[in-house]
Amino acid sequence: MQRTHSIRIGIGGWDYAPWRGLFYPDGLRRAEELGYASSRLTSIEINATFYRTQKPATFRAWHDGTPEDFVFAIKASRAASQRKDTAGAKPAIEHFLGSGLAELGPKLGPILWQWPSGRRFDPDQLAGFLDLLPPDLNGLPLRHALEAEHESFSGEDALALLRQRGVARVIVDQPKAVPWAEVTANHVYLRLKGSVDEERAGYAPAALDAWAGKLQVLGEPGPRQVFAYVIAGAKHRAPAAALALIERVGRPS
Repeated sequence: MQRTHSIRIGIGGWDYAPWRGLFYPDGLRRAEELGYASSRLTSIEINATFYRTQKPATFRAWHDGTPEDFVFAIKASRAASQRKDTAGAKPAIEHFLGSGLAELGPKLGPILWQWPSGRRFDPDQLAGFLDLLPPDLNGLPLRHALEAEHESFSGEDALALLRQRGVARVIVDQPKAVPWAEVTANHVYLRLKGSVDEERAGYAPAALDAWAGKLQVLGEPGPRQVFAYVIAGAKHRAPAAALALIERVGRPS
């Protein structure tokens, strides 16, 4: 399959005990796990930022501990993305963005804003929230992605707002649900939650082939930037699934 430089594939986080001895070699120190994971994958979604504020020194360490061409996705603070009063989220958004993200420099990839799964589309609420997301941070361009799973966000009014702001609607693959694949920005964000324990690579070979084909289609015309993360499901299989997809689509060049 032809290699492309527009698709990045990875996992959510890197500190997960079941990966030791399965993905991470026996004897690898925990301090070396990020370096190992980033040498084999092409991106990682950082989840710790969703639960607590990180320090600039931490972002700097993540930058310095990964290859030059590596990219992180950052899950935005729940204090900013999950509050009921989205119009009042401005201080929390500013606090999150000012916590040290700029230390990642060019390794800063998309920012994931995860809304509660039961939240319905409200045009004023969505527009007000999107208006709070700046296009850059200290001159560093920002790419925003919104995870809004409720079916009401599939309507044209919601999609039009996302297109106007250049915000990607996250495509979520999960059991018993058809993943939404409407492209609303020059970048695409996928969260793949369908891995299963009985498959060594998380997904059956045919499913991996299908997803690899979908990722390439989403990268066109372009190159459009595509970020895909294998998370949840049978989480211990996530690295194997990510590696299998990278083998099929190629590494960024």
